[in-house]
Amino acid sequence: MLALRKRPPRVLVVEDENLVRICVVDQLQEAGCDVIEAADAVEAFREFEAHDGITTVFTDITMPGPFDGLSLSHKIFQLRRSVQLILTSGGGSPLSREMPAGARFLPKPYDCTSLAALIMAH
Repeated sequence: MLALRKRPPRVLVVEDENLVRICVVDQLQEAGCDVIEAADAVEAFREFEAHDGITTVFTDITMPGPFDGLSLSHKIFQLRRSVQLILTSGGGSPLSREMPAGARFLPKPYDCTSLAALIMAH
């Protein structure tokens, strides 16, 4: 009998700093994740709607544009509560009541190995 393979996590990485985003994407791909990337919340929301099966959204909170990563996480939570939401920032953490239920916060600077482990554990 053939064993069914579990699909790798599909992660949407939202980060406006190009070098940081490239590093995170590379590290998550090396860890076995299927990664989609976006440079701001508007692009991220378009990508989220365009790609089925996104299991995790990892987003910076502070970004340019009409809405930030915290607003993005709430929009995604309203559409699909099963998506793992991980928020990050170098400017302090939001209060837990400001984040969607079940969302996690990972302060900058973070270790990509820890991020990958958190994603894989979901």
